[in-house]
Amino acid sequence: MIHPSYTELIETINEGQDIDEAPVISSRYSLVLATSKRARQLIAGAEPKVRVKKGMKPLSIAVEEMYRGEVTILPDETTEDETSEDVE
Repeated sequence: MIHPSYTELIETINEGQDIDEAPVISSRYSLVLATSKRARQLIAGAEPKVRVKKGMKPLSIAVEEMYRGEVTILPDETTEDETSEDVE
């Protein structure tokens, strides 16, 4: 079984949101996009924000960072020029 599960990860990311606000992550699809974007940043040389265990792949590191709240997912209201900084 994958830990954390999709549901658990989405709940953790959306934790602390006001009831009136739209959730940051509303589906598995948006979660996959955010984690893959962060994984690409790690592949490009970004420093991991969590302790990396031997053999961890960039996607696993990205999921762990999101689960621990080490990266912030910005709303999709950014322009094309800002997309490289969306997940940090």
